[in-house]
Amino acid sequence: MTRRAFGAGLCLCCLPADSRAENFALAEVAPSVFIRRGVDAEADAANLDGIANIGFIVGEKSVLVTESGGSLADGRLLRRMIRDKTDKPISHVVLSHGHPDHFFGAGAFLDDRPVFIGHRNLPEALAMRGDFYRKRLVGLLGESNVGPLVPPTRVVTERDEIDLGGRRIVLAAHKPAHTTSDLSLLDTASGLFLPADLLFVGRIPPLDGSLPGWIAELEAMRKQNHGRAVPGHGPASVDFEPASAALLLYLTALRDGVRAEIDGGGSIEHAMRHVAQSERDKWKLFDDYNQRNVAEAYSELEWQ
Repeated sequence: MTRRAFGAGLCLCCLPADSRAENFALAEVAPSVFIRRGVDAEADAANLDGIANIGFIVGEKSVLVTESGGSLADGRLLRRMIRDKTDKPISHVVLSHGHPDHFFGAGAFLDDRPVFIGHRNLPEALAMRGDFYRKRLVGLLGESNVGPLVPPTRVVTERDEIDLGGRRIVLAAHKPAHTTSDLSLLDTASGLFLPADLLFVGRIPPLDGSLPGWIAELEAMRKQNHGRAVPGHGPASVDFEPASAALLLYLTALRDGVRAEIDGGGSIEHAMRHVAQSERDKWKLFDDYNQRNVAEAYSELEWQ
């Protein structure tokens, strides 16, 4: 997924790496589960790609990082936040999918020698786009702030479990949906669900995997009766049922609108101007992403 802001050519070479740390509050959304809310904006010089919700879970023996952040600077900020809360070893870092705002912080944790966990498809996704993302991010943030591409050292094929010591984390690998490499987490101790970017709240969701697949995965997750959840973007935690219903409404409007255009002989250009406009006032950055979502959906659905 090419983010429009990556073409801005901004540079942070003269900006202290973590100068905006005081603007990022840490919330304890469940016992010993801490989340830093990302800003509802595109990656830019001010936020250092700190746009995703990132955080960590503390067990009796060790710590799991739920998301590493969007840059080396963002990851370093998160690591300092962890060390402010606990001195337990950081044993696992989750790379929830192949978008840069969720994996470029991983380099901040290399010295901890954790297990880096990703979807079975994540190595391929990083091989295909990782260097492109890194080049664009370096142009935006400066070389010293970006960090390396860190591949997963443990991949999840379907389901996996991690024991942090008295705290079991269940990981699920999803079929193509938001991307082709989406992982979700369930903290069994608190019941908190962490679907990463399978759930967006308030900010328009970009489509980079499969629209019917995302709808199917979302409907399946809704049948699991999750309570509180941490979206990939939006508030630090939400009630899963209404939040997922709002996302499902947008994705369904996108699917049905594109199908109607295809069935009626409408062009992709016409669809980009008209599909899902009823959802426009419900989502931040709608004008930045909806047309691209329509184009992605059109390309997928015209062959179905």
